[in-house]
Amino acid sequence: MANRIKKKYMTGKIYFDYPMLFLIIFLIAFGILMVFSTSSYKSMEYFKTPYHWVIRQGVAVVIGAVAMGFFCKLDYRVFQNKVVARSCYIISIVLLGTVLILGAAKKGAIRWFQVGGFQFQPSEVAKILMIIYLAYTLSENAHRIVKFKDAMNIIFRCAPIILLIFSQNMSTALILCAIVGVMVLVISPKTKELMIAALAFVGLIVVYLMSTNSYRNERFAIWLHPETHEKGLQTMQALYAIGSGGIFGKGLGQSMQKMGFIPESHNDMIFSIICEELGLFGAVCVILVFMALIWRMLLIAMNAEDLFGSLLVIGCLTHIAVQVFINIAVVTNTIPPTGVPLPFISYGGTSILGAMIEMGIVLSVSRRIHL
Repeated sequence: MANRIKKKYMTGKIYFDYPMLFLIIFLIAFGILMVFSTSSYKSMEYFKTPYHWVIRQGVAVVIGAVAMGFFCKLDYRVFQNKVVARSCYIISIVLLGTVLILGAAKKGAIRWFQVGGFQFQPSEVAKILMIIYLAYTLSENAHRIVKFKDAMNIIFRCAPIILLIFSQNMSTALILCAIVGVMVLVISPKTKELMIAALAFVGLIVVYLMSTNSYRNERFAIWLHPETHEKGLQTMQALYAIGSGGIFGKGLGQSMQKMGFIPESHNDMIFSIICEELGLFGAVCVILVFMALIWRMLLIAMNAEDLFGSLLVIGCLTHIAVQVFINIAVVTNTIPPTGVPLPFISYGGTSILGAMIEMGIVLSVSRRIHL
């Protein structure tokens, strides 16, 4: 009798999160529009065509759409395998170690593989691989993670990958720390101890940054006094763009700050141009769309068929939420400046491809929910 009921349940109506798919499509389409708006002037100046960067972004979106469709159709449970999980871990270390040796230097950091005219950032791949590795490790050992030291043991396993990223890209390393921390927090019953450890970790990072003489230390000075610091131009111009937009903005394509005042305005600082052209109203709408996307992912995580699928979604959710928060906080000078793109909207092929693969995995989890 029980088997018949289970069979009837498993063959019931299968859920698919169309609202989430709509939100993803909206953000990507809006991102392409904003990349064109923010980059057309400089593209015309440098390449004699206003479409240079938007075409490259469009190519990345097309590849990302194919990848998202593939991972959406793929049963996410193929990743629930010891060999796959360990391979994800090893590949992450190999990629991050190789880029330090063979990678191309840009702005004083070695973060990219240069292939012809295209760049590939392995840290974006490492995020996805680490989410898969952690989802498997935590789901398989959930019953064993009882004490605080059990949770810390899982976290310490991720330390080599985080340290490899930290050596060249602190902001990405901190995002990965957040992903690891939240995924472990979901499983471990020692919530209070983990929260204290997280606060202590943040304190150590602040002390480290304040006690070292490096460009990272310099960013604190820029954050505190952008109006007087010699390198505070980007922050001040971003704040001018936000302030000049008012409630409803100057109109799409009417930004002045994108005309060379904000360096690479189509990348990490694109939110400031959104504020200038679409105003506070447009900025709030974008934030609300991101909040709706995060809410849909949370619903999928809560209703996933198994713990492994739930953890996969939690990892992707944390990545998107933390990255959106950091990007907007940097643009508004709420935290010290750092280079983090706005998911789905900022220019960057590896970034949007990685985000779309993650969304494909989340949609795959949603397709296994039985109503």
